[in-house]
Order: sequence, then structure tokens, then C-alpha cells
Amino acid sequence: MIMEQRILFKKGKQKEFLEMVVSRLNCVSVRGILQFGLIVSYDCLKNYYCERRLIPVGLFKDLCHMAKIDKTKLKFKIVNGNWGQVKGGRR
Repeated sequence: MIMEQRILFKKGKQKEFLEMVVSRLNCVSVRGILQFGLIVSYDCLKNYYCERRLIPVGLFKDLCHMAKIDKTKLKFKIVNGNWGQVKGGRR
């Protein structure tokens, strides 16, 4: 099973990143990003905006390309898809 890599920002910076994307694309809100043909649900975008979930690398690259954001000027870390999960099961 291959886990998709995700982007880890410092607290509050992921929301800042999405707000920058919204402003550069001249959208009213995060929902406006969907009109550019991204294959992601509005619920997922809300979760990324509220920082409940980490943004996948592919979506991050697409957003940077669409909004013409230079990735090298952003501070982030790439983590595995299972980062932060808790081991379950019996002790």
C-alpha cells in the first residue's frame, strides 16, 4: 500500500497559503477554487482550510501552478501520508 505524501506547514500557515491562492485567483472564497477544474470535493477543501487535514503534494503543486506561487519562498515540509497516525490494536 503506497501512502501519498503530504505538505506540512507550521500552524496557521496552511490557511494563509489557501487564502493566498484564493486572492491570486480572484475568487470570493475557497469554494471558488473548484471552478478551475480541480478534482477535490468542497469538504476536503474546507478540511485543508481549517487545517484538519494536510494538503497532498499533487494538489499543492497544482495550486501553486494555477496561482503562480513560487514554492521555494514557502516554508513547508513533505511528510508521508501516514504521518501523525496512532498505532491501534491490542497491547
